[in-house]
Amino acid sequence: MTLAVTDSTQQTTHAGAADVVAALVPQYGTLLFRVAHAALRNRAEAEDVVQETFVRVLQHHHTLHEIRDMRVWLVRIAWNLALDRRRRIRPSQMDDAFAEALASATVPADKALAQSAHLRAVLEEMERLPKAERHVLLLNAVDEMGTAEIADVLQKSESAVRALLFRARTRLRERVERRWQTRRNA
Repeated sequence: MTLAVTDSTQQTTHAGAADVVAALVPQYGTLLFRVAHAALRNRAEAEDVVQETFVRVLQHHHTLHEIRDMRVWLVRIAWNLALDRRRRIRPSQMDDAFAEALASATVPADKALAQSAHLRAVLEEMERLPKAERHVLLLNAVDEMGTAEIADVLQKSESAVRALLFRARTRLRERVERRWQTRRNA
């Protein structure tokens, strides 16, 4: 569901812009958090990115009627803001807490620890993927975005996204299998 922004919304005051943002937050807030959290692996940083995304919406409220796909536009803003923040954070700082947060709370502690260790290994291998492959994989796997949406967010063709996804999945699978095989043999 997308928000229809009319010409009257374009001419609203700042209070009217706040109403537009208030309508967008429940609709897109969770998605934007997942996008930011996937890139940053830090809850507080991801929340800051979501807030900053909606601040950008407030700043550009007068041009919202020109937005073709609100979801893609918001995800692109959140993604780019998260990547900007990520450049300042070392990946190793993010992996442990993120892996523990993803491990299931419904399984026994020993299995949750094993899941967490496996997820940490997958995340470490994801960090070693080429940037373009890592980005499409994160948007597809973590944020459950389709090929067309990823293409819009990353401003690539759908065929390029499909190729990157295929290469990323193949490379990641090989690396994780090799890593676990090495650990079993050790």
